[in-house]
Amino acid sequence: MKIKSKMKNQGAEGRGQRAEGRGQGAGGRGESFLLSTCTLPHSPRLPTWVQKLAMFACLLLLVSCQAKNPATTSTQVRIARVVSGQTLEVVGMAEQPNLISQVRLIGVDAPDLRQRPWGNQSKEFLEKSIGDLDKPVMLEFDIEAKDTIGRTLAYVWKDDKLLNEQVVKQGYALFVERSPNHKYDQRLERAQQWARIMGQGIWSPDKPMRQTPTEFRRLNR
Repeated sequence: MKIKSKMKNQGAEGRGQRAEGRGQGAGGRGESFLLSTCTLPHSPRLPTWVQKLAMFACLLLLVSCQAKNPATTSTQVRIARVVSGQTLEVVGMAEQPNLISQVRLIGVDAPDLRQRPWGNQSKEFLEKSIGDLDKPVMLEFDIEAKDTIGRTLAYVWKDDKLLNEQVVKQGYALFVERSPNHKYDQRLERAQQWARIMGQGIWSPDKPMRQTPTEFRRLNR
């Protein structure tokens, strides 16, 4: 009797393991559903319209995935004028080569021009970094291309130097994280840490800037 009972238990365990195996097989088929759907057009048992519909669905899926990860683009422009330590006027954008467009440096919050002397110092540093206005600069774009007032958002490159980073590193502006544009956040944050440690510009222990540019603008509208 004990032997028969043991055999029954083993048989039940075997059936349980086979059932579990079938469950795992179903899970595997579930994980590969997308792949099998995309290969449906090769099945001779399906009507032609079903095959075309399946292929169309796969194409839509690919397009939607690519849309979530847009490629970073760039363009070459000429600087018309430096407005402040964070804003430029440029010519040569897109299909309007003679139209002046405003560009806002991503991740940079420069002192307001009314914040003396830091506002003017920030503007003058950016002017000096750009140098000859006849020489073009490169604008590199991130995920969001415009701000709320229509200015183009960009990283500005001149002679292989990221000017957004240089303005922050020399203590002429603050780094401010602006979602969803995060491509160079780590570089800009390290630049600010360097400026603070070295007491550069607005971080000078002798004459530090007491209000952030954002606070100043809010209180002096």
